[in-house]
Amino acid sequence: MAKRDYYEVLGVSKSATADEIKKAYRRLAMKHHPDRNTDDEGAEQKFKEAKEAYEVLSDGDKRSAYDQFGHDGLKARQGGAGFGTEGFGDIFGDVFGDIFGGGRRGGGAQVFRGADLGYELKLDLERAVRGDSVTIEIPTQVSCEKCDGSGAREGSEPSKCTTCGGVGQVRMQQGFFSIQQTCPACKGAGTVISDPCNSCHGRGRVSKTKKLSVKVPAGVEDGDRIRLSGEGEAGRNGGPPGDLYVEIRVSPHKIFERDGADLSCEVPVGIATATLGGEVELPTLDGNVSLKIPAGTQSGKVFRLRGKGVTTVRDRREGDLFARVAVETPVNLTDEQSALLKKFDDLVAAGGDKHSPRAGGWLDSVKRFFDRIS
Repeated sequence: MAKRDYYEVLGVSKSATADEIKKAYRRLAMKHHPDRNTDDEGAEQKFKEAKEAYEVLSDGDKRSAYDQFGHDGLKARQGGAGFGTEGFGDIFGDVFGDIFGGGRRGGGAQVFRGADLGYELKLDLERAVRGDSVTIEIPTQVSCEKCDGSGAREGSEPSKCTTCGGVGQVRMQQGFFSIQQTCPACKGAGTVISDPCNSCHGRGRVSKTKKLSVKVPAGVEDGDRIRLSGEGEAGRNGGPPGDLYVEIRVSPHKIFERDGADLSCEVPVGIATATLGGEVELPTLDGNVSLKIPAGTQSGKVFRLRGKGVTTVRDRREGDLFARVAVETPVNLTDEQSALLKKFDDLVAAGGDKHSPRAGGWLDSVKRFFDRIS
């Protein structure tokens, strides 16, 4: 009987990536495994067919030979050898290791990488823009100094686990199908501790608060993360430590708002200055500057100050500062001030649209609106 195309067996295209091939095989292996299909005689054959296809397409050399010459090319390459069930446990373990496996194995027993830690670092805008060096305190798990991380009392040693024979793994067999799992007795360590350390109580790790210096680069933004390699929790059984991720939280500023490299702020301007023109002091992160206000400036007018924003940490782009004018209405006037303002208003009204072009245009729009609906 002619063999089916391996790509067709796995249901993937010829341009499928290694990850797509792996996922396809995993799905078919779970679906057609004989132990899950005891009443289906054809399930085992489909399972073996999928396994054979995966053996070829997951191997770069075999896949290349198959793509060029098909099944005959594989026979020629391997001297006519076919594909049996040898090595099945290894293949299945590779595919399903992320489901059933524990840590990385080293020297037989499993070693476990320490957990990653997170820390929220709050900064004001000035420190985020200019950069800083900050000392933080982190509660973490470190290797026990008294037992050197072994978990055993001084003068004693861990003994080999009798359940797994010191390898940290046990194998469950069901017919020809087997699954390798972490040893339940020693939790993958390969050893058991009969006389635990009185400092860490056999865990090999103790809680500790450690101080770290974090260098914050200039221009960081809210939500940026700084990775400190190896500063997470200590690993187990000789495993490497995890990492520490410092997440930046920039506190709201009283004056400025930030958008990437740009800053914006609101500038209150008195009615006389907005009308007659003048200058106001404008704060920036580099100190105050003088902002010229032209005569007749309206509320909402935005002035752009180039290069007065933020230099970003990624592309070193220099941003701008956008100052939005807010014309301030006088409050708490005296009788004399109110009278003078009323007189001024009468004089402006006498000039018509000449002095209030926006108001005149708005009134014209209102009149046209009512003319249409009437």
